[in-house]
Amino acid sequence: MPKYKFMISGGGTGGHIFPAIAIADTLKEMHPNSEFLFVGASDRMEMERVPQAGYKIEGLWISGIQRKLTASNLMFPFKLFSSITKCKRLIRKFKPDAVIGTGGFASGPLLYVAANKKITTLIQEQNSLPGITNKILAPKVNSICVAYDKMERFFPKDKILLTGNPIRGTVKNINSDRNAAISKFNLNPTRPTLLVLGGSLGARRINELIGNNLDALLAKGINILWQTGKLYSEKLQEQFGARQNDQLQIMPFIKNMEDAYTADIIISRAGAGTISELAVAEKATMLIPSPNVAEDHQTKNANALAEKGAALLFRESGTNDEFLNEVDKLIAQKSQLEINIKQFALPDAAKHIAEEVLKLVEKNAR
Repeated sequence: MPKYKFMISGGGTGGHIFPAIAIADTLKEMHPNSEFLFVGASDRMEMERVPQAGYKIEGLWISGIQRKLTASNLMFPFKLFSSITKCKRLIRKFKPDAVIGTGGFASGPLLYVAANKKITTLIQEQNSLPGITNKILAPKVNSICVAYDKMERFFPKDKILLTGNPIRGTVKNINSDRNAAISKFNLNPTRPTLLVLGGSLGARRINELIGNNLDALLAKGINILWQTGKLYSEKLQEQFGARQNDQLQIMPFIKNMEDAYTADIIISRAGAGTISELAVAEKATMLIPSPNVAEDHQTKNANALAEKGAALLFRESGTNDEFLNEVDKLIAQKSQLEINIKQFALPDAAKHIAEEVLKLVEKNAR
């Protein structure tokens, strides 16, 4: 069995990092002797998450371009030159067989250098509206793995492969004993459970909607498992922590998602990775997209599902009354939403992407 070397870059958010790790894990399963080197932004969360997953990572002095004039923007040309220079050095030393990018500004310099050196390159685009980094890289790379149809609007058609988004392995192994899973969170499993997700850092507006309407939600006879995110945990614990019981549990972050995804209904942000997990888990979901992400891609993601009746879409500007009405709709339409979201489920995405990488490497070696 050949021993391959893979360089992988994707970061800034969990939506870029988790797919990158999932692809690496799958390649490692297929070729256990392979070597891996991740490349990320030196001040972002990948510098912590990637080593936790057991992989080496090198940091770049790089950041995205802000929409307004800032000191960071003025430094961007210097950061880009520094990052390209370091990527040339890393590639020359590591000698990868393939370079994989899963988005985020750190992947740009690495994929750019690799493509110019005629090294096998592949990018994986999670969103229905691609990020600027992947749009720029598209003409240069060998293959583009996507999660949504009609991506030829943005990428060369002959390079596109519909694979879906790689998801965390724990999501594929959802606890088959729902009652036992719900009980792990000290909630009463005889009631329907609402899981609230706002990402690892948290979503201010989602937390406001839950906090403002907590009494009305609990009066519906449902449990609430509320992931507040680390940024909002302390404040919300002060406000609502004393009210925790077998109907309400508040947590900064949920690690055991295989148990949490046994919840009956879900309210969530609309990041591409999260949507892919919800589809595989077949969950009735209300998506509340963040309007503050690049090019408003979360709203585009949510629309792609809402148009096919696969999820409810609620905008941050909605009122409390409108929010409660949507929760009622979520409960009433639970069964149909579960059926409809299944069409977006591609649980073997990481395997298909890994196979595409290996196919390209073998083709390039001929």
